[in-house]
Amino acid sequence: MRWDHLSIDHDEAATLPGYREPAHVRRFDVPEAMDTRFYEVRAKSVLNRVPERSRMPFRWTINPYRGCSHACVYCFARPTHTFLGFNPGRDFEREIVVKVNAPEVARAELSRPRWRREHVAMGTNTDPYQWVESKYRLMPGVWEALGDSATPSSVLTKSPLLLRDADLMVRAAERAPVYADLSIPTWDERAWRQTEPHTPNPRARMEAVAELNRRGIPTGVLVAPLMPGVNDAPAHLAPLLAAAAEAGAVQIGGIGLHLRGETRDVFMDWLRSCRPDLVEHYEELYGAGDYLPAYERRRLAQLIRSESRDPAPGLDAVEGTERFRAMRAARAARPHDTGGGVAAAEQTTLF
Repeated sequence: MRWDHLSIDHDEAATLPGYREPAHVRRFDVPEAMDTRFYEVRAKSVLNRVPERSRMPFRWTINPYRGCSHACVYCFARPTHTFLGFNPGRDFEREIVVKVNAPEVARAELSRPRWRREHVAMGTNTDPYQWVESKYRLMPGVWEALGDSATPSSVLTKSPLLLRDADLMVRAAERAPVYADLSIPTWDERAWRQTEPHTPNPRARMEAVAELNRRGIPTGVLVAPLMPGVNDAPAHLAPLLAAAAEAGAVQIGGIGLHLRGETRDVFMDWLRSCRPDLVEHYEELYGAGDYLPAYERRRLAQLIRSESRDPAPGLDAVEGTERFRAMRAARAARPHDTGGGVAAAEQTTLF
């Protein structure tokens, strides 16, 4: 196997819901993975269809991992860990599922005659370039499968580790469009270390934005989530947006924090511990639902525009890009949702 050279200090087995065969449980004897268990499973499928009700601008995803060691306090994917019998708090960060056969299954599914080569998004649930990807090396095989099948694709990550696969991304882009986004919610060291304790430095992420754009891979910056009172100070946003412009970011997106399901509990516990001054404010903001009120979303959108180096761009500048047109077209092609999907779509609008 591709990780046979690794040193592993523990081996056990566990049965996870949804998998017939017991998972091999690994522990790596390195500081980055202390107290973390990795559940090696063999997936039947890795190409996941996105439900229509989600109103996402893509219909298919590939996620080689479940759970994420980045430990971001606001992560919307935390509730998905409950389906595996884990809790969305510490377990989401320390009990990581690894689909060890993801490259092989991806190749088989993407090479089927009936595959229509629709856009595949990666990094939509958990980061495909979290720490352990440096050991399992699943993504190179996934990129090769995408490229060989001429499948359009995109990736969202918080890690410059994706530069390891830049050559494969360039090669895949010769057959079909490839896009990337680096999630960089804050430029402030205190806010970064408090909310994303195990993520790479934001400045290293911005360097990855510059390098991928230099290599011809259109790469943008996602300032998300925007958290009132945490990472929305103009003094913090201005240098981040200036750095994004300097890195040649093809777009800058913003998403207001949403607190759905168990994520609300995890985030509010963090607030009480680290930012008790904001607890009452957040109870008011999210008292009526999972999303920020419309007036607050408008404020954040205007803040991103006004703090940009060129105040004119904002949405107008992004609309000219091929990717944004494709995203808008994908949204427009879907029937209007009178339920929670409308709020979700507003939250993912680029501004």
